Amino acid sequence: MSNSVDPKYQSTAPDEPNIHEASDVIISSDTRRENRIPPGQTQTRKWPVLHYGHVPKIDLKSWRLQIDGLVDNPLTFTLEEFQSLPRVKVFSDFHCVTRWSRLGNLWEGVSVRHLMELVGVQDTARFVIATGYDSGWTTNLPLTDFDVEDALLVDRHDGVELDADHGGPVRLVVPRLYAWKSAKWLRRLTFLDDDQPGYWEQVGYHLHGDPWIVNPQNPDGERFRDDPGWQGERRE
Repeated sequence: MSNSVDPKYQSTAPDEPNIHEASDVIISSDTRRENRIPPGQTQTRKWPVLHYGHVPKIDLKSWRLQIDGLVDNPLTFTLEEFQSLPRVKVFSDFHCVTRWSRLGNLWEGVSVRHLMELVGVQDTARFVIATGYDSGWTTNLPLTDFDVEDALLVDRHDGVELDADHGGPVRLVVPRLYAWKSAKWLRRLTFLDDDQPGYWEQVGYHLHGDPWIVNPQNPDGERFRDDPGWQGERRE
């Protein structure tokens, strides 16, 4: 697709965080870094489309989001119910494990923290599994990265409705982790007391997936479980 017809191509430089300082937008802390590109990454102005299988065909009228596991009040939302919840906007960068980073994204949707309050996540919960509509694809996240101000369930990106190629109608976005942790075509969130590897994690991807984790032997982020970065520390 040429840049002239790609609606996601950034024809100008991406926004800087200070553009949103006086607005109602939550600014992701990693977006305030002097160097916003993690180790081993390259900036792109496109938004590449990557997934392991086909884009699922989702009937918007039958779409459901289920939230369960270690919660006091399991809930299921229709798309209309989801979109009627209080809204937030988050400005963040987006880092794919395939080594590209798209800076200056404006996400709109529902805060993860608000959903956690609605279902009453129990004190014993330590992890969450996100499940997609694409043949039950899953990814695991620790609550220390999920229960944060800038994590949200997204249905709009850069002012327009989130398209199916990029995970619409609703996807998870957790800016501080690699993008495979931001599950597309979301249909379920399950809170757990133990860490259960998801689809890519079962074949060797890192259980955590922080692009800013480094160590002297491998300053390249948490990509795979067998690399020295497994024992690294987050670069601030």
